[in-house]
This record gives sequence, C-alpha cells and structure tokens, in this order.
Amino acid sequence: MSILPKKNDLGFFEIRLESIGGLGANLAGKMLAEAGVLGLGLNGSNFSSYGSEKKGSPVKSFIRFCDAEVEIRDHSPIEQPHVIGIFHEALYKTVDVVSGLIPDGIVLVNSTREFEDVKNDLHLSYGTLAIVDALGIAVEERTKVNTAMLGALFRICDFLDPDSMRSVIRKTFEKKYPHLVEPNIRTFDRGYNEVHFKTLEAPSDAIGKSFSRPQPLLGYETQALGGVITAQANSILKDLSGSRQGYLPGLNLEDCIHCASCDTVCPDFCFVWEEGEDKRGRKQIFLKGIDYQYCKGCLKCVEACPTTALNELRETIAYSETHQVKQNFPFIAGGVS
Repeated sequence: MSILPKKNDLGFFEIRLESIGGLGANLAGKMLAEAGVLGLGLNGSNFSSYGSEKKGSPVKSFIRFCDAEVEIRDHSPIEQPHVIGIFHEALYKTVDVVSGLIPDGIVLVNSTREFEDVKNDLHLSYGTLAIVDALGIAVEERTKVNTAMLGALFRICDFLDPDSMRSVIRKTFEKKYPHLVEPNIRTFDRGYNEVHFKTLEAPSDAIGKSFSRPQPLLGYETQALGGVITAQANSILKDLSGSRQGYLPGLNLEDCIHCASCDTVCPDFCFVWEEGEDKRGRKQIFLKGIDYQYCKGCLKCVEACPTTALNELRETIAYSETHQVKQNFPFIAGGVS
C-alpha cells in the first residue's frame, strides 16, 4: 500500500522550493530527498536549477517521491507541484512562485505577516497556506533558514518521518561541523512545531495555476544586429531588494560623522548625499539617507562604519507594498522621498 497521500499521473509526489542563493534551498532539497529515500524506502530524486552561483540570484530545487516499485525516469523541472516552499518573500516581485500549483496544493512561506496579506500577494483562491518565521528561528538558534523550512515541510508532508531527517542532519554536520548538529536539530524541531496552516477548500471544478516558462527577451529574431548589447551593465533601473536575505542596514543620522566609509564599500551606491555647509561655513557633503531600491543587504557598510550610525536591521516589512516601506524607511525605490 502506498504511503504517499497524492500522486500525479506518473505516480509522483512533487515538491518545488523557490529561493534565492545563500538561503540553502539546494542543500534542503538534497536532505529532504535523502530522508524520504533512506527513512521510508521511497524512490526519490532531487536536482536544482540556478544561474550564477551567488547570493541573491533565484534558485529552484525540485524533489520527486514515488513508491519503491516505480522507477523515476522523469528528470525535468517540476511544473505542477503538490507542495511549494517559498524561502524569500521578495521573490514575488520577479518570479511567479506559485506557477503550476494544483488546486488543493500547499504553499509554505517564510514570513511574519498575516495569512490574508500573504494570500492576497500570492493570489491564492483555494488550497492550503502555511506560514513559518524561518528567519526568526534561524537567527535565534544561529543556524540557517533552510533547516527551519525543512521542519515546516516535514509537518506539511506528514507521510515523512521527522526522525529520518534528524538522522540526516546529524550525518550532514557531525564530521565537519559537530557543533552545529544540536542547533540545527533544534531549528528543525521549531520549524516543525511553529508552522501555522490555513486551508481554503477548493471547489470540485477548481483548476490549478497555469504554468508558463519564462521566455528570453532576445532571440535569433529579436536580437540586435551583430548581438550588440544595447543596455548598459548597471543596476539603475533594477530593484535589488529581491537579493536581500532578511536584513538591511539601519541608519541613525545623529551618530553619523559623514566620513563616507559606508559609501566606499557599498557595491551599489545606495547612499544618498547632499551638499551643505559645516559649522564654519565650509562646503561639505552630508549623508541624507539610504535608497533601499539598490540595497542587497550585504551589510558591508555596517562592518565599515566607525561609529554606531549603521546597524543590522531585520526587514519585517511587506515587500510588495510601497506605502509600508515608507512607514519604515525615509528612502524608497526611485530615489529620495
């Protein structure tokens, strides 16, 4: 008898993880597949899809499970998942994270916001929405987001055995990083216990989210003659907030000495300056604030600041609501407000 709660036409239970580089979705997918195969005797496969291997770039991890007697011959990206795990809310703005979700599918989101807000952002009409503060757990336990998300995923996929994942965690860390074994097990357990659910029943005639493959903007018919690059290599028109991993530099202007150490190390020119006069009437440039459109959250400026003017600040705002950004920070996308 199958232990899988649902299967598609090919006999697979499929999970897709949506993340950005640096949050550990690739490793989470490997560990999740390993726990299902070694712990339950299922057949399983995992692989990831990503571009440049750097923090902030979009990453997808795919996990397939099937009964032991079924052979896995499908190694294509998962287009109609039963479960989607979203590691970073800022992905909403650039990636269709719920693309292809089946009508009664489950979406897990790393967030601190209310169900209604997240549901509206994802345009979910039915299915199950699960929310866990994976970043908060990881910060408190000094681990990473992926372990907390794994705990929540095991609560969602209740056919999986949590003890098998605890064994995988021990196996993964005990040789090179033995001091991280217990913190990661605590993180996993907290993710398992602290995830919250809300289910919207799908009507009998409900249809899933349509899946669309992103198409390149330029091809053999639309590329400029000779393959000339017409857009300069800069980020002036880009919103880099999707690269942040939950933290921002917080600015306290009262402690700022306007030394420009922060601006020197900033890779994306986030700091906004204005010309003025010092107490002696001499011309000087003063720091006015930070334009968070261009901030990737690298926090190099916090490390370089010789005073207490810059500090690490957790980003708890709604990513898609500009008016909420204004409530938290004096400078928003597009320049100085």
